[in-house]
Amino acid sequence: MSYGTADSLRPVTLDDVRGAHKMLSGVARMTAMEGSRHLSQLVGAPVLLKCENLQRTGSFKLRGAYVRIAGLLPEERAAGVVAASAGNHAQGVALASSLLGVRSTVFMPKGAPLPKISATREYGAEVRLHGQVVDETLAAAQEYAERTGAVFIHPFDHADVIAGQGTVGLEILEQCPEVGTVVVGIGGGGLAAGIAVAVKSSRPDVRIVGVQAEGAAAYPPSLAAGRPVSIEAPATMADGIKVGRPGDVPFGIVGELVDEVRTVSEGELSAALLLCLERAKLVVEPAGASPVAALLSEPGAFEGPVVAVLSGGNVDPVLMQRVLRHGMAAQGRYLTVSVRLTDRPGALATLLGVLSVVDANVLDVSHVRTDPRLGPSEAEVELHLETKGPAHCAEVGRALRDAGYTVVA
Repeated sequence: MSYGTADSLRPVTLDDVRGAHKMLSGVARMTAMEGSRHLSQLVGAPVLLKCENLQRTGSFKLRGAYVRIAGLLPEERAAGVVAASAGNHAQGVALASSLLGVRSTVFMPKGAPLPKISATREYGAEVRLHGQVVDETLAAAQEYAERTGAVFIHPFDHADVIAGQGTVGLEILEQCPEVGTVVVGIGGGGLAAGIAVAVKSSRPDVRIVGVQAEGAAAYPPSLAAGRPVSIEAPATMADGIKVGRPGDVPFGIVGELVDEVRTVSEGELSAALLLCLERAKLVVEPAGASPVAALLSEPGAFEGPVVAVLSGGNVDPVLMQRVLRHGMAAQGRYLTVSVRLTDRPGALATLLGVLSVVDANVLDVSHVRTDPRLGPSEAEVELHLETKGPAHCAEVGRALRDAGYTVVA
């Protein structure tokens, strides 16, 4: 399905991006670019983080939304705008509309995180909750546009939106003129396409690498087919890049200018989010952490200096808790062991004493006494432990075995 018009499908040029940059002066911030010593050591070359998570509304989406809405004719502005989004695009459209004095209606899924719903309302949009998935929400927004005459603001499939997102690329060239590789997450493709236009037009030698979540990777099969194709039921925690089909406009640009599209696992996304928080002191959502996940998965594949675009930081606190636990588990920071011991008073205290000596933090303890595998005077204790990493996990196992405990696989 194409959401474009003849105007939306026009080519995006460097002049378009430069024009968008002038339009965004005083609206979008030039976000910081921070060096990462840890990632630089892994990659063997300088790695810098482009912090769009610190942009107004918490993501790059304000850039494209503002340029698109600012380009509307007076009669189109009078009719208002409508968008569909689970979060970042919703907030970008809401703030851009408020700044331009345009009425906005934003459809969001019923399960959208409450902080994102609240923020969208606070930026001035009327929020309507519809559907359980974004496709249902999108259909409702399009129906509303047809019924009311409001202009539908697509999150990525429009030339003006891509030009706005491309201003990130201009900033990268200004902040790191010697950049060798730009790594950016890809959902529909608007950000990657815009950055590719901005960077490749001036520096065709710079390598552009797109990153998708394995469970929502529509670009690899689309690029192989030579046209946008849909994937069924995309699934990933990275809702910012959870898109089932590339946009028509960005697809052509990505196919021509993006050098490679890589995929990362959910475990790699979790580890990347945790690294951003612990090492860079940056709150980044899973989609925003996808470039870091790619660096972690194969650090030797990137020529420096590398700029990783942290596209957003609007992470639901509940999801953050789950992702941090997942990331710590992926890094070997949690250990679950089952230990068989004699069922007598003081036995558990003795076991915990062994764990205390090796500095393992006990999170949870559960007992099993009725398993037919156990003798009449035996119990099995399952312990959930917080550790310092894989080496510490191995140390805990050795300490238990050295103390005479049977560790059950």
